[in-house]
Amino acid sequence: VWIVHVAAPNPDFVGYKVGPQHVRDFRAEELRQEHNEIIKYKDFLHAKNIDADGFLVQGITSEMILKESEKLNIDLVILGHHKHNLLYKIFVGGSIDDSVIEDSKIPVLIVPLG
Repeated sequence: VWIVHVAAPNPDFVGYKVGPQHVRDFRAEELRQEHNEIIKYKDFLHAKNIDADGFLVQGITSEMILKESEKLNIDLVILGHHKHNLLYKIFVGGSIDDSVIEDSKIPVLIVPLG
């Protein structure tokens, strides 16, 4: 089992100013916490005798999921799905899972979260 979490790219990567040091420190702490969550999931699976590894990447979520799933040569992509309201769909557009389902050459399983 591969646990892959895609975090948003750093602001300077997407063309925004980097911002003051406290903003960069806050973002670094967020990434550390997200990485620690991956480690918790991995350890939980190991305790159940399931071979697992995990990592965090930054980038555009749907693109990174597709890229990493092909690179890792996996058999199935499992995505957690957050339900969004109508305003989100109007202003943001489609969901990550819609993009992955449309473009993936690998089967995709969507799991509702909460």
